Amino acid sequence: MSSTESTGLRHTALDALHRSLGATMTDFAGWDMPLRYGSERDEHNAVRTRAGLFDLSHMGEITVTGPAAAAFLNFALVGNIASVGVGRARYTMICQADGGILDDLIVYRLAETEYMIVANASNAQVVLDALTERVAGFDAEVRDDRDAYALIAVQGPESPGILKSLTDADLDGLKYYAGLPGTVAGVPALIARTGYTGEDGFELFVKPEHAVELWQALTKAGEGAGLVPCGLSCRDTLRLEAGMPLYGHELTTSLTPFDAGLGRVVKFEKEGDFVGRAALEKAAARAETNPPRVLVGLVAEGRRVPRAGYPVVAGGEVIGEVTSGAPSPTLGKPIAMAYVDAAHSARGTAGVAVDIRGSHEPYEVVALPFYKRQK
Repeated sequence: MSSTESTGLRHTALDALHRSLGATMTDFAGWDMPLRYGSERDEHNAVRTRAGLFDLSHMGEITVTGPAAAAFLNFALVGNIASVGVGRARYTMICQADGGILDDLIVYRLAETEYMIVANASNAQVVLDALTERVAGFDAEVRDDRDAYALIAVQGPESPGILKSLTDADLDGLKYYAGLPGTVAGVPALIARTGYTGEDGFELFVKPEHAVELWQALTKAGEGAGLVPCGLSCRDTLRLEAGMPLYGHELTTSLTPFDAGLGRVVKFEKEGDFVGRAALEKAAARAETNPPRVLVGLVAEGRRVPRAGYPVVAGGEVIGEVTSGAPSPTLGKPIAMAYVDAAHSARGTAGVAVDIRGSHEPYEVVALPFYKRQK
């Protein structure tokens, strides 16, 4: 899974399969990954209406074990990880001592004293280094498991039916943000009901040597349901429509969770100190008295697409900055997420525009997410 060629890029266990499917490949965080197989719009719409299949093996898995694993993670991360039940998962963050966000994470509690942390590909080494440093003094072990897993996601309204045809696991009883061990098409897997598309779906953690077999089984099972392989390009438009933050865009080390409007992930009520607590308490108090810029949705009135870094303006003044922007296949218009001054963050705020290469293009301020699936 970590093989390299002359490019120096890492390749997932599904690399040859992607190429056989005619994928357009791209460098993403040092990995050679499929950007699209055909039309990114068709891939996007397939996930919204049917199902899509993703290779996410570039994500970084880190295992934490030991009698003090829960206490350690409560110290190292901002969430209350000790309160996560076995078989459940939690969205959380790891912050610097100054409160800046190092990464957003999903933590799965696999057993009483065993956790799996999934970090973003671009931050996996940073997170591993921080955890390795912070574990000193705890009866716990941090293990780099990035090469131990391939990760395949099946997402979309048809995904439960597709997966049910390949497993005896109790998918109906599997809640959102939960995971259970099982077999899929005879392959041992951790089956998690998580995803990054705004749709129902599953993420399957398997050994790299089983990845091709599992991908092919899912492809065959999904033939009648309209399942298609999907690349990183549609994954980005799907998560953008769902209002989900992407590290390096909505989340950075220069922002605290409170600046990002995600202060809810910081659990001050948990026992003991944790890295960044003092700085985050100040950030929380600051946010109460002097609201930071607010993350909002912007929908274009015209056709021009905003990109990350473009200024948001009102009355000739810069009031914010676009963090992510793309054409929305679901809305049929360009959309963006942006941090804007609190005074301009209310839905329907008039006079807001994005400066697109000197032209002030009118945009409507909307609440996030842009898209919410019907339950």
